[in-house]
Amino acid sequence: MSVIASNLQAVLARIANACRLAGRAPESVGLLAVSKTWPTDGVLAAAAAGQRVFGESYAQEALTKMTSTRGLGLEWHFIGPLQSNKTRAVAEHFAWVHSIDRAKLAERLSAQRPAGLPPLQVCVQVNVSNEASKSGCRPEEALALCRAVVAQPNLSLRGLMTIPQPTDNVAAQRAAFGRLRQLREDLRQTAGFELDTLSMGMSDDLEAAVAEGATIVRVGTAIFGERTP
Repeated sequence: MSVIASNLQAVLARIANACRLAGRAPESVGLLAVSKTWPTDGVLAAAAAGQRVFGESYAQEALTKMTSTRGLGLEWHFIGPLQSNKTRAVAEHFAWVHSIDRAKLAERLSAQRPAGLPPLQVCVQVNVSNEASKSGCRPEEALALCRAVVAQPNLSLRGLMTIPQPTDNVAAQRAAFGRLRQLREDLRQTAGFELDTLSMGMSDDLEAAVAEGATIVRVGTAIFGERTP
């Protein structure tokens, strides 16, 4: 068994255990393997071990991997910050975008989505920690942004995403993820949005995210290893 395959099994076991502790079914949490900055060989090793969903933050890097893995039935999610002038490649080649943080991105992605493809599945990114260095709309801006997204004909709003401030304190981790969960519930109740996705949790805090309702966890380091600068 390859190191990546072994790591993948360990992450899936962590997710299953976190679900058990939270009283949730393991299949209620999807694993997004974050392969950004890793070579195609890593994707192939993870795919050989059964992983089918991968996350990338750089469109051109991702396109190379997509070409090399064509025919394997992989699903690609864009999870990084997105500049307005670089939306076309994402709109044309990805199945999901987790990082919509302003209406202009939604408008461009919808306009550039090819007619032959299904709607782009998207999440609104929310900066729950109010960090100046982080992407994402403020929680109080989420309602207006969600309305802007659902107005786009070629997008399907699925839920919310966040990258909270890193901390080793489990209570603080859960509090941050809990804010996103509560925001989703507020948006459901006040605006009637059918939001089924909470994209939150990474290698160091996925247990806290699962406990607070994550439906997708985005894991890179625990699968592929530490990235070198």
